[in-house]
Amino acid sequence: MTSEIRFLMCAPNHYDVDYVINPWMEGNIHKSSRDRAVEQWEKLYHIIKERAIVDLVQPQVGVPDMVFTANAGLVLGENVVLSRFYHKERQGEEPFFKQWFESQGYHVFELPKDLPFEGAGDALFDREGRWLWAGYGFRSELDSHPLIAKWLDVEVLSLRLMDERFYHLDTCFCPLTDGYLLYYPPAFDAYSNRLIELRVPPSRRIAIAEEDAVNFACNAVNIDRTVIMNQASAGLKQRLQAIGFEVIETPLTEFLKAGGAAKCLTLRVTEPVRAEVHANAAIETRIIQMEGHLLDAGLINRALDLIVDMGGSFQVLNFNLGVQRQSTSSAEIKVSAPSHDAMEEIMSQLIDLGAVPRPQEICDINWETVEMAGVAPDDFYVTTIYPTEVRVNCEWVKVHNQRMDAAIVVSNTPDGVTARCKLLRDLQVGDRVIVGVEGIRTVRKAESREQRNAQEFGFMGAGVSSERRVELVVEQIAWELRQIRDQGGKVVVVAGPVVIHTGGGEHLSKLIREGYVQALLGGNAIAVHDMEQAMLGTSLGVDMKRGVSVRGGHRHHLKVINTIRRHGSIANAVEAGVLTSGVFYECVKNNVPFSLAGSIRDDGPLPDTQMNLVKAQEDYARLIQGADLILMLSSMLHSIGVGNMTPAGVRLVCVDINPAVVTKLSDRGSVESVGVVTDVGLFLSLLVRQLDKLTSPYRLAQPVG
Repeated sequence: MTSEIRFLMCAPNHYDVDYVINPWMEGNIHKSSRDRAVEQWEKLYHIIKERAIVDLVQPQVGVPDMVFTANAGLVLGENVVLSRFYHKERQGEEPFFKQWFESQGYHVFELPKDLPFEGAGDALFDREGRWLWAGYGFRSELDSHPLIAKWLDVEVLSLRLMDERFYHLDTCFCPLTDGYLLYYPPAFDAYSNRLIELRVPPSRRIAIAEEDAVNFACNAVNIDRTVIMNQASAGLKQRLQAIGFEVIETPLTEFLKAGGAAKCLTLRVTEPVRAEVHANAAIETRIIQMEGHLLDAGLINRALDLIVDMGGSFQVLNFNLGVQRQSTSSAEIKVSAPSHDAMEEIMSQLIDLGAVPRPQEICDINWETVEMAGVAPDDFYVTTIYPTEVRVNCEWVKVHNQRMDAAIVVSNTPDGVTARCKLLRDLQVGDRVIVGVEGIRTVRKAESREQRNAQEFGFMGAGVSSERRVELVVEQIAWELRQIRDQGGKVVVVAGPVVIHTGGGEHLSKLIREGYVQALLGGNAIAVHDMEQAMLGTSLGVDMKRGVSVRGGHRHHLKVINTIRRHGSIANAVEAGVLTSGVFYECVKNNVPFSLAGSIRDDGPLPDTQMNLVKAQEDYARLIQGADLILMLSSMLHSIGVGNMTPAGVRLVCVDINPAVVTKLSDRGSVESVGVVTDVGLFLSLLVRQLDKLTSPYRLAQPVG
């Protein structure tokens, strides 16, 4: 039965892999079989024609990728946005597709020549017609999205692609009938994945594994309840069939050599049109100015890289180059971001490089009044070490008491407006705190590139690695932990923030959840960074999934501290649903007591952190009473402190990458001490894995010897 759905296809008469413009083409130049390609295309054509109407565009010599009609343009109703190809190798297709659209009576919109957009390869309608998913990052530019929204009168949701293998949106993302979505989450950045999760409920999201992704399972053609694709694993087919989809596999291996499959070979020209849906794009643009030794200090390159790395795009409107070495340069740059929040993050980083909005556009900073002592308003500006000025009454005012990780408070005095840095804990009710990033600039000295690199503050700059296999000692420790738990004993963990930084947080959480931990001791830092990971996906600003620093991530811990301070305690944050995972979430949910001992270097601190040293020591001593084993995980000061207050007879296991820490604890004169010199993340991973193997409780399975 043929539906009213129509597709545009192009026969592969001239198809070949003639060049390399994506990773799939590498090594495949002229290695595609024309005969096999024709055979595979014909099968796909007939499968689709049995279920829909197929129109054909005439193939042309010299444009071998014209077979991938998904990139011809984007059609909605009587309108089409013609593609502007990123690579010159494909730009020759544009006039042929334009001619076809016009011959069919479509109204054709054309983007500027220097604004890439690759049609339905990078723009996919929700199958219910509610919005348009638009990809950017490799082939299409973010700045094309507002024009598409306007011309097609549709809401556009921008998704940033991160994996060069999935260079078009349709290679890793496939909206299906009834609001289902077939997609490969690792192909997108964190912001895009959050956006997807906000729009598509969990019951409708079908996340696939890499095994299916690299076979282009998402590059599928959806016709009602039928999904046509190159190949799918048995598991994926079962998942789709379970929700009522028929899966048809048809080999398209010859086209995979060029980086395309079923969806790439088709353009749907009958997309659902909903009268109540109108133009909307969350994209925000601002124009900034930079001035100084932009080239010598590398500032202009860093600014442009920063914009792209944080998911934005740019257009250099003006650039005036200093004619001599001592001359300064100036630039005016249009910055685009997929949302207001993303723009705020980008701008906060550009400010650190000395960028400012055009002065005529910003006359005053934004501020909000502190309503609770020690708690800043949401979105408060977090200061850096650099001299800062703020815009008040159309004039720049210097910020006094400059320091990192503080808020800026503005006050009216008899001498005029003043601004100063103030720590969160020092904020008083009624203080006016600057929020957002508008009307703020940092004053940068014209230092050389070498000086700047040396002075730039950074976080988590050095890596940590394990130099020793520890499987044998882990087996013994795992057995002891299981024995203590099954006999109703007590295990106390002393942990430092390195547990979180090295990826051990999820493993420690599991130990707590499964009853292996009866008390947790640490400092302000482990709690802050555990909750930073749980709430923001980073630890000390490092993306825990990708292992790379996030721009602006060094501010994340301050944001978390502020949130917990607002709720009054970690437990309150859990009860409020603000904290939903992590080590301290598990402590609260499983009634495992914890104690956080403060220090002079703590930010915030958290309301749970005990800043009175004597009281903190007493609390530590109380919690280790009756302990059978104390597991010390990469926290030198806390571990040594606990070791000094622990009586003989308590088993101590000290795990640290620093041999000096392990030695000091082992030298305390107790035969019960065990030292393990290794990476704590590796240790916890091995420990949890070994515990999972111990399926029989201690009382049923004693170890030999």
